[in-house]
Amino acid sequence: MKTQCHNPYLPVCEHIPDGEPHVFGDRLYVFGSHDLENGTEFCELDYTAWSAPLDDLSDWRCEGVIYRKDQDPYNPDRLPLYAPDVVRGRDGRYYLYYCVKFQDAIHVAVCDSPAGTYEFYGRVRYPDGTVMSDNQPYDPSVICCEDGNFLYFGFAPCMIHIPRYQDQDLRGGSVVQLEDDMLTVRSGPTIVIPSLKYGKGTSFEGNEYFEGPSVRKIGDAYYLVYSSVNTHQLCYAVSKKPMEDFTFGGVIISNGDVGYKGRQEADKLMSVGNNHGGLVQVRGQWYIFYHRHTFLNQYNRQGCAERISFDPDGRIPQVTITSSGMNPGPLSGDASYPAVWCCNLTNGHMGALSSLGRTNREVDFPYLTSEHGVHYIENMKDGDMAGYKYIRLRETKRIEVVYRTDAEGELLIYTDPDGECKASCPLQPTSWWRTTETRVSFDGEQELYLIYKGKGVLSLLTLNLKGTEI
Repeated sequence: MKTQCHNPYLPVCEHIPDGEPHVFGDRLYVFGSHDLENGTEFCELDYTAWSAPLDDLSDWRCEGVIYRKDQDPYNPDRLPLYAPDVVRGRDGRYYLYYCVKFQDAIHVAVCDSPAGTYEFYGRVRYPDGTVMSDNQPYDPSVICCEDGNFLYFGFAPCMIHIPRYQDQDLRGGSVVQLEDDMLTVRSGPTIVIPSLKYGKGTSFEGNEYFEGPSVRKIGDAYYLVYSSVNTHQLCYAVSKKPMEDFTFGGVIISNGDVGYKGRQEADKLMSVGNNHGGLVQVRGQWYIFYHRHTFLNQYNRQGCAERISFDPDGRIPQVTITSSGMNPGPLSGDASYPAVWCCNLTNGHMGALSSLGRTNREVDFPYLTSEHGVHYIENMKDGDMAGYKYIRLRETKRIEVVYRTDAEGELLIYTDPDGECKASCPLQPTSWWRTTETRVSFDGEQELYLIYKGKGVLSLLTLNLKGTEI
C-alpha cells in the first residue's frame, strides 16, 4: 500500500456521507451525498465520486463532480441532492438514483462509466407515466441481479418532528421492481421493513425503519442495511426474496459505539447523529461503510468504514468504530496522525447533535472542527477523553502531542480508560500550537486513550508516535 488506511478514509476536508460502495472493474467506488464543511444544512454541494484500486484501499482518488444540481430540470432552485446510489444496468450503462430535498420522487441520471459526467434520464414512474411518489421515496438503493431490478427507498421520521410529514402515514422501508429501462415500475411498492408505528410485534420491534436502505445480494440472500429509529445505528434485515419476508438480522455498527459489548446509550463514545452506509466485498474481505459527525451539527459528516465478518449462520456481529478502519492490521506505532482521526471523543455523557444546530447547550461536549483549513479537536475539558484504535503500540517509545490550552494541566496516557495510567504529558497555557511529549513503554496493547486533567479548555492538533528514544 502507498500508505495506511484510516478513518475517515478520505481527506479530513472532504465530507462525503451516506456512502454507497461498489466495485466496478478493478476499482472500489464510493458514491454519497456531499456536505459543505461547516455548512448550514444537509448535502449542500454537487455529487462527487471517489475511488481506490482494489489492491490498495489507502490510495483514494477524487473523480471530480459527476452530477450537478442544475442538471436536473425539476430542480430549478438548486435544492440539495440527498443520498444517492449507482448501479450498472443490464445495458452496461451506469444509473445514478437520487432524490431532491422535499420532492416526492426518485430521479435518475445515466452515464457510460461509473464516475463520468451523468446526464438526467428521468423520474421513476408507473406504466401510465405517473411519477412514483408513494411511501416517501427518499434514499434510493438499487440492485440488478438474476431475479430482476429492485429499487429500495423510504423515509419514516416517526421519532422526530418535521411539520411536512406530520399528517402522513409513514409506513417504512419499501421496494419496487423496475423494468429494464430502469425507470418504469413493474410491481410494488411493497413495505419490507416497518416504521416505528407498525413495528410492534414484529422482529423489528425496537429497531424499526427510519431511513437509508442499502441492498446487497450475498449468496442466495438479500441483505438490506438501514438506519433504524435509533438513528446512529446501521441495522440489517435478511430475506431469500427481494420483495417480502425480511426479518431483523441485527446491528452492524453505531457511530457512537452504542450496543457494542453492551454499551448503553448514555455511554456513547462520540456525539451521534444520523447514519447511512452500505456493504461491499473487496478481495474476499467485507466492509461496512458509514459516516461520523464533526463540528456542532449534523451537517458535516465524514465517511468511515470498518472490516466486518459473517458468522456461519450468515449473521453479522456488531463491530466497533476504529481509527484504523480498512487497514489490514493496526496502524503503525511510529508515525504521525491528525488528532481528528480519533474514533472516540467523549466527556462521559455525550449529547446528540441536532439537525438544527447546537440546541443542548447545557451539555458542553468536545468536538471535531477546523479553522482556516486546519482540523483539530476542540473544547476538551477536565476528564474528557480522545481514543485511537488500533495501533501497534509496542513500536512506540515516545508520544508527542501538538496542543493549545488556556490553563496548566496534563494529558494522561492510557491503553484502557479503566486501567492504570501509562504516562503523562505536561501542558502549559499557550494561544499558539506547541508540543509536549513523554517517554512511554507498552507491551502488546493496541488502544490509546488521552485523558485531559486541568481547569482550562484544551485543543489537540497532532499525535506523533515515535519509535526511538532520545
